[in-house]
Amino acid sequence: MCEEKIIIPAPNILEGMLTRKTGSRGLVMAHPHPLYGGDINNLVVTTVTRTFASAGYTTLRFNFRGVGASQGDFSEGQGEIDDLLAARNYLADEGISEIILAGYSFGAWVIVNAAAAGKIEADSLILISPPAAMLPFAETLKLPNLKQVITGEIDEIAPPHPVIKLIDSWNPDTSFSIIKGCDHFFGGHLQDIASILKQLLK
Repeated sequence: MCEEKIIIPAPNILEGMLTRKTGSRGLVMAHPHPLYGGDINNLVVTTVTRTFASAGYTTLRFNFRGVGASQGDFSEGQGEIDDLLAARNYLADEGISEIILAGYSFGAWVIVNAAAAGKIEADSLILISPPAAMLPFAETLKLPNLKQVITGEIDEIAPPHPVIKLIDSWNPDTSFSIIKGCDHFFGGHLQDIASILKQLLK
């Protein structure tokens, strides 16, 4: 996978890594919590982008404001919605018309909040370990474009039971995968994530 470092124009300049592919399909990947070390080099983030790039998608992973070379400061998830929008628009400006938004942990929370605010257009949404035990989610929200949710069987931050309750409200037709013996950090289970996503893309 050949990636190039890019700068995303936004109120706060954002750092990103872009893999270009032919065609109109693309993925934007949002990383976990900035205050707990989350960034574009997280192994879940790179696993997801590599899986989609291998399937022919143009992929963009980016650092939220205040992370890495991205300008600005942590904004409690509000300014991060604007960061997600800027990344999504960057792909659209590159000619990508079919855009999937994927997020891991905090990144999943930002995606849901962006959808709740009506600020993000995407063909599909993928949430990995949405932190239902850590951060508040809009339970009455409808997410017809939510395609896949993944969490670990022993994930204490995104426990299966509260996550499935959210899915039942958001979109009961969503594919929900629970990885056995897996916690929030997916150690030893990255290939499981890749396998689930490959099945989704068939």
